[in-house]
Amino acid sequence: MFQGSMVAIATPMHNGVGPGTPLDMESLEHLVEFHIKNKTDAIVAVGTTGESATLDEKEHCDVIRAVVGMVAGRIPVIAGTGANSTTEAITLTRCAKEAGAEACLLVTPYYNKPTQEGLYLHHKAVAEAVAIPQILYNVPGRTACDMLPETVGRLAKISNIIGIKEATAELGRVGRIRELCGDDFMLVSGDDATTREFVLRGGNGVISVTANVAPRAMHDMVTLALKGDVEGALEIDKTLAGLHKNLFVESNPIPTKWALNKMGLIEKGIRLPLTWMSAQYEDAVLEAMKQARVN
Repeated sequence: MFQGSMVAIATPMHNGVGPGTPLDMESLEHLVEFHIKNKTDAIVAVGTTGESATLDEKEHCDVIRAVVGMVAGRIPVIAGTGANSTTEAITLTRCAKEAGAEACLLVTPYYNKPTQEGLYLHHKAVAEAVAIPQILYNVPGRTACDMLPETVGRLAKISNIIGIKEATAELGRVGRIRELCGDDFMLVSGDDATTREFVLRGGNGVISVTANVAPRAMHDMVTLALKGDVEGALEIDKTLAGLHKNLFVESNPIPTKWALNKMGLIEKGIRLPLTWMSAQYEDAVLEAMKQARVN
């Protein structure tokens, strides 16, 4: 089982905003080392924060393969391989297995709004097609599709579906999913602002946006919460509250990439239809970085 603070890592790109802004593999390697140095517990490659929606299939596989190679077994690599086409999700998941990822993260199919039965059959088909551990990802705020705990319970019976990233911020779901799926099912938060409470209620960690900018603090906070240290986790989380909020002043990963550029870790590169962060939000993100003691 994976646990702790797992970063949904940004995909660096060279300077520019365009439909085909080139990938920056050198900066990606620097980011990987930055996370290992700062105790990030696992790296999720090509998730939402990694701009999965704008990478073509070859680039998607290339980035997964590159991250696996850069990490070189030091921490787990989880590959984002979800799609709203079941066939595409299977293809990307096969690629991740061939690249050597330890597991895959599969978002619920977006835009086409499947039924609960459709969600079950989609994830069942991917799990049966590719023998690699798979983590469900429920984020209805982006997908317009909410996978209910009862559907998660059905899917948990499939041997290589090992957990879920639950990003509804509905903390009551922690107990309900645990009840339906058992103690061995991995339950991780997809909402930084409620992660501390999520873990204290029995979750195993977080797949985090905030960890891109403040990896050590997120690792320490989640570690304390896993130990049941309510006060210790709260003290760290207070310093991160601004990042939890202000890294979403515009669509993720726009503010995250801006912050990483200010930290000297990446160039000003992002792919359309995303744009570089509006100047009006710079002070808010800078203040959040200062509060979290990020240079």
